[in-house]
Amino acid sequence: MPFHYRAVLVGLVINPVAGMGGRVALKGTDGEAYGQALKRGAVPVARDRAMRALSRTSGDVRFITASGEMGAAVLSDLGLTCEVVYNVEGQTGADDTRKACVAFLKRNVDLIIFCGGDGTARDVLDVIGEIVPVVGIPSGVKMHSAVFANTPEEAGDAVMSYLNGAPTRLAEVMDVDEEAFRSGELKASLYGYVRVPETNGMQPPKGSVYGSSDDEQKAVIADHVVEYMEPGTLYILGPGTTTKAIADRLGQPKTLLGVDVYQDGILVQADVTEKDLLGSIQGRKVKLILTPIGRQGFVLGRGNQQLSPRVVEIIGTENIQIIATTAKLREIACLRSDSGNVDLDQKMGGYQKVLVGYSQYRMVRCA
Repeated sequence: MPFHYRAVLVGLVINPVAGMGGRVALKGTDGEAYGQALKRGAVPVARDRAMRALSRTSGDVRFITASGEMGAAVLSDLGLTCEVVYNVEGQTGADDTRKACVAFLKRNVDLIIFCGGDGTARDVLDVIGEIVPVVGIPSGVKMHSAVFANTPEEAGDAVMSYLNGAPTRLAEVMDVDEEAFRSGELKASLYGYVRVPETNGMQPPKGSVYGSSDDEQKAVIADHVVEYMEPGTLYILGPGTTTKAIADRLGQPKTLLGVDVYQDGILVQADVTEKDLLGSIQGRKVKLILTPIGRQGFVLGRGNQQLSPRVVEIIGTENIQIIATTAKLREIACLRSDSGNVDLDQKMGGYQKVLVGYSQYRMVRCA
């Protein structure tokens, strides 16, 4: 009997609005937040991130996808042929992602690539369960799920690893209540599992993101930061309880899941957007204080997209201080940066000096 070769069939679906809320401090684009993001001047980011991932794929791959910005337009721009199996009408939404996945299953795809955040991961999970392996291209504001690669480039590499025979494992799909998230409260829930390639490029799930067992060490770190604050300098504090300890030490409020600006010990801007920062840091002396959130180790590009490459370029990477407790560092393999700018991410690579106590530092690798 003759052998009939079949090219690998891959389904691609992109959530075009995923991640738009990040730089305008909305912490997501679910529901009505999309309209608010547009009013604040948000711009799409998913297209670029999808292109970065898909440009790493090669070989005998056939793509099926949704129309327009949900897939076909990006593949066309990359010169990759595809078949549209689901047509989008009007503004895209979660139901479009689910319907595209239904169409993929009907065609017996070998792999599904999706681009979005935790909400998109849930939509994919709702349809496919553990039937077909997936690779998530990270593009959301909050990405607690283990279905995403660490970066768009690593998503492309994970696709190729799977196509070259890498085994799969079950990965958690998590999501956060966005309304509670915007109010500074983290409510993350496990929704289920999907299969992903077993590669180092896939991010781990977030663990106890805001644990309090090392509060004393956070307070000591805060003591050091406050004592060495310089008059007239703007201090930008990223999200997290470790940075919140600095605000507590100053006796000032802190947006737990947002970015805030302080000067001379006083809060001057709360829960800022990228636009706010660009308007306030020009020509100023600025220090940016960041802490990795959860076990994934990201210091840029997860939950703090307000700190865009443009903002960081003005501040200067030499003016970034990373702080973390030793307990937190034990949870992560390395620090990571996924800012959306490859040059910046490379500049953040190597080893970073991390403040872990009062005048105590540790050199930590940043991938």
